[in-house]
Amino acid sequence: MKIVVGLGNPGKKYEHTRHNAGFLILDGIVNVLQVDPRWEKKFDAEILSSGKDLFVKPYAFMNDSGKAVKAICDFYKLDATKALLVIHDDTDLPLGTVRTTESSSAAGHNGVQSIIDKLGTQDFYRIRIGVETRASRDVLPTEDFVLHPFTDAEMTKLRKDSFPQAMLTVSRFIEA
Repeated sequence: MKIVVGLGNPGKKYEHTRHNAGFLILDGIVNVLQVDPRWEKKFDAEILSSGKDLFVKPYAFMNDSGKAVKAICDFYKLDATKALLVIHDDTDLPLGTVRTTESSSAAGHNGVQSIIDKLGTQDFYRIRIGVETRASRDVLPTEDFVLHPFTDAEMTKLRKDSFPQAMLTVSRFIEA
């Protein structure tokens, strides 16, 4: 069993914000995989099962994402270093860029840091979705920037550039 977690904040207010890139990408992946779209609420998360894998959106706010991830890994007795893939926004990458890693620090991302803290390891797979579009970080602090919604053009770029790369990575991960 593999667990694919998309990070974001719950609620309509945050639905199309940059911080919800993980939720947005995960929704697209679930749609392409044609997984029955009945999300269940358990472990402080929304969970969708494909029969052999779990797709997860932690229901707590971003900074407390680790609680749900830890509970799911513990319940299913999964080794996060082999079975966990986390999809999240990254302001260090330009919009549309996708990077993967198997082990790295949170680099200031509070949702990832929460998962690292709860699991006691940074050794799990990640897909970092570039969301940066500011000419300068002096214009708007990062903590405010990530809570602003994508423009229509940015959403189109995200779907066109980020989604296919993320989909390929998730497919390879769950098939391995």
